[in-house]
Amino acid sequence: MLSHIFCLIFMIPLCFLKGNWWLIQNLMFFFALIYFMKMDFFGWSGLGYLFGFDYLSFGLVMLSFWICTLMIMASYLVIRYKFYENLFLFMILFLLLMLCCTFCSLNIMSFYFFFEGSLVPTLFLIFGWGYQPERLQAGIYLLFYTLLASLPLLLGIMYLNMNLGSLLIPLMYSSNLVNVFFYVSMILAFLVKMPMYLVHLWLPKAHVEAPISGSMILAGVLLKLGGYGMLRVFEVLVEIGKVINVFWLSISLIGGFLISLMCLRQVDMKSLIAYSSVAHMGLVIGGLMTLNIWGFYMSFVLMIAHGLCSSGLFCLANISYERLKTRSLLINKGLLSLMPGLTMWWFLISSCNMAAPPSLNLLGEIGLFNSMIGWMWVVVMLLVLISFFSAAYTLFLYSYSQHGAYYSGLYSSMNGYCREYLLLLL
Repeated sequence: MLSHIFCLIFMIPLCFLKGNWWLIQNLMFFFALIYFMKMDFFGWSGLGYLFGFDYLSFGLVMLSFWICTLMIMASYLVIRYKFYENLFLFMILFLLLMLCCTFCSLNIMSFYFFFEGSLVPTLFLIFGWGYQPERLQAGIYLLFYTLLASLPLLLGIMYLNMNLGSLLIPLMYSSNLVNVFFYVSMILAFLVKMPMYLVHLWLPKAHVEAPISGSMILAGVLLKLGGYGMLRVFEVLVEIGKVINVFWLSISLIGGFLISLMCLRQVDMKSLIAYSSVAHMGLVIGGLMTLNIWGFYMSFVLMIAHGLCSSGLFCLANISYERLKTRSLLINKGLLSLMPGLTMWWFLISSCNMAAPPSLNLLGEIGLFNSMIGWMWVVVMLLVLISFFSAAYTLFLYSYSQHGAYYSGLYSSMNGYCREYLLLLL
């Protein structure tokens, strides 16, 4: 595992050579391919003193490589207009490095360190390449929400070290640590990162202000950090989780339903997609909180599927934003006759977002429904509502943007660039 991390570190000087972004992009694909060859679904592999990966880390590191490469492809305007493109590439590489280290840490203390470190490049991406001046407020929101929630996690990790005598993740076991404060401190940071309903306010703000690359990595990978952390720490928290988890589960499911209703009231494309992320992550939290094997595996599947799917939606919103210079659904109309080539992609990625077969989202959602209903059949009404309204707002997004009359007098046909089709295909 260390070899991959050193490869990434030695790519950093390449960022500062002129006109070298294609080289970095191809090298990232190449490293992703090499990493893919080491696939091993049985226990831990690539073990060292600091780093190692099992199937959880493997899938998420693969997702990080994939989305970081596509980020460079999507942010071609930064490179074309020479807007500090070297620093931009450096930020993306640094973020990828942090994410790989986070997902492959064996020590929960170093996991915490990298978990917080991944916040810094994201913040710089939002501050440096965001769209409106309000991005400062969005960045402050992001910083304070995540940092305030992460301080108790540090205390929880120290308490864990006192009681277990070890901080290695494979050696953590469910001991008799039935302490409510310990439970809340360990879980709060991940709930804010996921984000759970009630602490989700930073997410739409950050998404609306972030550049396309920031949105892609935020939706694709940074939300998955919370789920990954919860999958790891629940090994210690099983006993007390059986008692308290129903509280979080009900909040996230009711919140998912309310957020789905809010999605139907959005006019900004990006904020609609951001709120839909919150609704999907509510399902993931619910599945994790049931503490059964269905919930654990299927929340992993839904995290991967949602990472690919919502990044694709952000790309599509950005492509129409680059053409029409607006993200409002009141103006983005009739794209079917404006960009007929992209309509198929809008349809495919939207249908993935509402979990239509044969997408991965369908598998994940069916498994999560199974785990939650098997745990407590009362939630079936909420699940039906969430499922229905997620289809409703996705169709709302698709039909509003594709059908309808033009807003302006532009009767022209614009087609996408080759790189955009390639981007969506991947």
